[in-house]
Amino acid sequence: MDILLAHGYFLYEDPHEMKVMKPYPPLGILYISAYLKKQGFDVGVFDSTFSSMEKFKALVAKERPSVVGIYTNMMTKRNVLMMAQICKAQGATVVLGGPEPPYYAGDYLANSADIIVKGEGELTLEELLPHLAQHGLKGLDSINGITFRDGDGKVVETLPRAFIQDLSANPWPDREAIDLPQYMKVWKDNHGQSSVSVIQARGCPYTCRWCSHSVYGNTHRRRTPADAADEVLWIKEHYNPDLIWYADDVFTINSRWFFQYAEELQKRDVRIPFECISRADRLNEGIVKTLAEMGAFRVWNGSESGSQKILDAMDRKVKVKDVQEKTHLLQKYGIETGMFIMLGYEGETIQELEETVEHLKISNPDIFLTTVAYPIKGTHYYAEVESRILADRSWTDRSDRDLTVAGRYSRRFYSFATRWMVNEVALNRAQIKGNVPLKRRLKLYANAKIGRLGMTLTKGQRENQGQQIHEPVPSL
Repeated sequence: MDILLAHGYFLYEDPHEMKVMKPYPPLGILYISAYLKKQGFDVGVFDSTFSSMEKFKALVAKERPSVVGIYTNMMTKRNVLMMAQICKAQGATVVLGGPEPPYYAGDYLANSADIIVKGEGELTLEELLPHLAQHGLKGLDSINGITFRDGDGKVVETLPRAFIQDLSANPWPDREAIDLPQYMKVWKDNHGQSSVSVIQARGCPYTCRWCSHSVYGNTHRRRTPADAADEVLWIKEHYNPDLIWYADDVFTINSRWFFQYAEELQKRDVRIPFECISRADRLNEGIVKTLAEMGAFRVWNGSESGSQKILDAMDRKVKVKDVQEKTHLLQKYGIETGMFIMLGYEGETIQELEETVEHLKISNPDIFLTTVAYPIKGTHYYAEVESRILADRSWTDRSDRDLTVAGRYSRRFYSFATRWMVNEVALNRAQIKGNVPLKRRLKLYANAKIGRLGMTLTKGQRENQGQQIHEPVPSL
């Protein structure tokens, strides 16, 4: 085996994920697996989703792979650190990739990783694996797109690697290397419908200041409409899922491509209900009508805030009124709408929170999800607040999700704010419908009042405790 590819998402070891029960396969490593196999490499895949850390440990001990590549993100960081230690104990070279490691390369290299891959993994691993087989960890500075420690322990980052330009030249993800029917069964058992994920483009050219571009940069590259449609036809013929999840950052970003893709699906007689993410400025009546004809049952229309001031501070390049109008347009064509709302962004006050609640009432999305802003290293937002970032745990025991910013409202305040927002909007929807039982409306009213009272009582509390995150990188 030239390389064992793995990831650190263990569904049954995560109580929160077990409540959601909407797992998707790790498309990133499946793309890499397919690419490397096409180049003649012997590739193994350990899909952790339905497995356990003990099974991973047993596999590594049995197979003794010379190289293990592990996809890493914020959610899986702690598991990946454990997996890296397991691999090192068996003498493997540990290569980490994904959005999390590049900006914490020194920390990961000090915690059992040998090499960090920045950006896409296919071309880098194609060059790296023969080098490791012949030279080991020596002479790595000739390989673009990686970070490593040299013989003196110094962290070395090589030149960036160019992105893959022709995505349709890549083979489709190696779905047959995993138990995809198990994913579909979990979906079916918990939600009544099975779902399969695809991605038709890589990268996003937009400049949202809180968003990480560590893997695909600010590029946007699309597969050909025919190649993208062929894959969905193949999925239909081999797995016949009830739903498709388009994992593109902005599915309708290029209208010309989008309409061509819709035509290619129609030629193949493929119509599978799907959900996707878009933006208000990338929607119009023609696109929305076509989405409905293609089978879109839900579109997540990025919103983040109902305050134009905050949207401009985020560099979202979207207008509040446009988000509202496009939400109504989607609903006009029978498509459910979803929104993501971010609380606590720099400069937000109670007034902006009130504007967001009013925005949600006007838009009336079918569903919205909230999160409190956290600074992701490598983003503009992180750089903006870096001197005020607080952490209450060591690097190995936290992720960027655990970071907060000195001077903004407390976590308790945002807990109350979320309670107020969710119940206030739900109460407004109940009043619009008019057929919601009085008991339900009274409960929503009470919860909204409790949330608002809690905000009032805690608005004087500000984040000011915690350990500054600027820690020295431990040496090996």
